[in-house]
Amino acid sequence: GHGQAIAKGIDLNGMMAEILGKYTGTCKGKGGSMHIADLDAGNLGANGIVGGGMGIAVGAALTQQMKKTGKIVVCFFGDGATNEGSFHESVNMAATWKLPVIFFIINNRYGISMDIHKATNTPHLYTRAEAYGIPGFYCEDGNDVLAVYETMGKAVEHVRGGNGPAIVEVESYRWFGHSTADAGVYRTKEEVDEWKNNNDPIIKYRDYLVAENIASAEELDAIQSQVKAEVDAAYEFAQNSPDPELSVAFEDVWVD
Repeated sequence: GHGQAIAKGIDLNGMMAEILGKYTGTCKGKGGSMHIADLDAGNLGANGIVGGGMGIAVGAALTQQMKKTGKIVVCFFGDGATNEGSFHESVNMAATWKLPVIFFIINNRYGISMDIHKATNTPHLYTRAEAYGIPGFYCEDGNDVLAVYETMGKAVEHVRGGNGPAIVEVESYRWFGHSTADAGVYRTKEEVDEWKNNNDPIIKYRDYLVAENIASAEELDAIQSQVKAEVDAAYEFAQNSPDPELSVAFEDVWVD
């Protein structure tokens, strides 16, 4: 959930410190890379359990409904998680109670090493929405920023209108291994290179901005340099931050 955390406006210093397990991290170093959260930014955190965030999202959506906040919840997960029982239970409950939540499937084609077409007998995962009487929205090119934005806009409009949940599926690709222990023997180097060379979402959006005279190459280079500097500074902050003391191990466990 690193990308989503940054998109929600998380403090980079706190995020990097959390990744390195430091006390200045957003979760005081207790969550680490897989469990980054920032409640102030509206980020309830990622989850190390496949499909583990879905039930949390339903609870968060119920809170918004009961308190009439007007807010909606978005739950991100991969294609493999759609075969977990928690997916069906969560979508069913959200649909029955008409909760304001979007279930966002990032279909990167592989659940660890399993090709999605070998694990699911349907060509498109968003069509599962029909079984719960809710709409499904599909973006064929999930590496096109504008296409994803347009697709998501339709889903957001539906949910904000008080019509209950929706499912969104975007087609993308995982460049790297599932973990550092992933040798990638289940796919070819040529397949990976094809996606890297022709479907990089950052390059595609950059080319669009330049072609449409929205931004110059020089302006985008400056932004990229600024972002790199911010990340480098966050890394330095994290490196120089203290480790948590053992005495705080049982803090933040129970509600005061």
